[in-house]
Amino acid sequence: MTYKTIVTDYAPKAKKMADEIEKVINEKAKDGWEPVSFSVTNSCKAILVFRLPEDTEK
Repeated sequence: MTYKTIVTDYAPKAKKMADEIEKVINEKAKDGWEPVSFSVTNSCKAILVFRLPEDTEK
């Protein structure tokens, strides 16, 4: 199984942060990546973890 981690840009407002997370998730979904987890940091950034399902790795 393959994993990928992405850190979003600085987003100090909740709406902006949600929009950025949604944008990244939708972009990665087009390439077959599935979101696994995410965390929001004190520096107003989000860390998103994705995985590539095993059936698409072949």
